[in-house]
Order: sequence, then structure tokens, then C-alpha cells
Amino acid sequence: MPRFGVILAAAGQSSRFGNSAYKKPFAPLAGRPVWLHSAEKFLDRDDVKQVVVVVSPEDREAFVDKFGANLAFMGITLAEGGAERADSVRNGLQKLRPEIDMVAIHDAARPCLAQAWIDRVFAAGARDGAAILGIPVVATLKRVAADNTVVETVDRTGLWEAQTPQVFARELLERAFASRREGQPTDEAQLIESLGCRITVVPGSPINLKITSPDDLRLAEKALGAIPAPKLSGPAHPFAGDDVWR
Repeated sequence: MPRFGVILAAAGQSSRFGNSAYKKPFAPLAGRPVWLHSAEKFLDRDDVKQVVVVVSPEDREAFVDKFGANLAFMGITLAEGGAERADSVRNGLQKLRPEIDMVAIHDAARPCLAQAWIDRVFAAGARDGAAILGIPVVATLKRVAADNTVVETVDRTGLWEAQTPQVFARELLERAFASRREGQPTDEAQLIESLGCRITVVPGSPINLKITSPDDLRLAEKALGAIPAPKLSGPAHPFAGDDVWR
């Protein structure tokens, strides 16, 4: 059985979230923080041997104060983020134990994840070396100028929206980071693309939404009700004590 390590990316600045009290991975959702909903989807899988949460250096102290018990009870590793997403994921990659041979990167702000989707993308990644969840673009796309006028309608044929988890053979991902050039990839699949490697796209679901605004939290709460909750063998204790994020 492949040994998966999961990197939860939670080090972004949440500039579009528009909430001064919380960054989006730490916002409360159905009684628990968003990041914990995401982590729980992986914690009791037999093929997942390690989970790493990456937070920004400025959030580390408050995160440990608030969630240190969670990390200890659930055996989660903590890593500090870097200047950009790729730097944060690379830092998480360096925290993985030597025996990990497959790496899954997941947005901590995507809490509405079903085990069936994880099963499919993990299987494709283990088989092909690189796989991501995605959904075909179904809306009409417009290219818009700086003055908010339409420039053109974009042909959506063959266009898919990338989601996470994104799953790669560890050796392949490490090679991609070692070969990284200037510029900031928007996801890890783009790094793999730069090596000329094939990436399998596994159909995901619109329910696997990424929280970017407070409105998304309300949608996510409804979506969670449609997804079977994972059964964890240990306690979580997500919100002990006062809310340090306020």
C-alpha cells in the first residue's frame, strides 16, 4: 500500500476573505474551525501516515496556543509557511517522514471533501504518479478589461477548474521543486507541468468548494450536511478555552 503524507496549506493571507477576526482556515464552521474539518477527512485513513498543517509564521504562536491539543491528540505535524504558496508547500514537504512515498496537497480552506473523491484521486496518483481533482467549466467565460467591459467570450472547450487534493509521487514533487524557476505557480500541478509530466484529472464535485468569502462559509455548512462525516478514533477538542482569534 502506498504511504501518503498530506500537506494542508493554511498559510495564506486570506486577503479576499474580508474578516478581521479570522483568516479563512481558522474561521468557525459548524462548531469547528475550517482547517480541522479538512484535516479530519484524512486522519483515519489507513493509507495516510502523516498529516502536516502549514501556517504562516505570524499565526504560529496563536495556532499552537489554540490548537496545540488537537495537534498532539491527532498526531499532526506543524510547519511554517513561506512568502508564497509554493514556498509553504515546500516547507511542508520537508517535514514529511522518510517513509512517505506519495504526497497529497490539500487546501485547508476546502472542508467539504468526500472520502470517495479522496479514494479516486489517491488511486489515480498512485497509479500514474500525478493526479488532481477537477471539474469541467460549465459557465460562460468572459475576458474583461480593466474598465469592467467585456473583451471577448472565452471558449470553454477542454477547460477544467483545478481542485485539491493534488496527489504526486514524492520523488516527482521533490524534483519539480528542485527545478523550479522564477515566477509563482498557482498550484503544485503547474510545477509538475513544467517538467513535462502527464497529470491525470479525476472528476471532483462543485461541493468541494474553496472558502474565499463569508458567503462561502454558509454554503459550506449546507454542503457538509450532504457529505458523510468521517469517523475518528480519537478526540479532537477543537475549541478549548477562549477564542484567541478575536
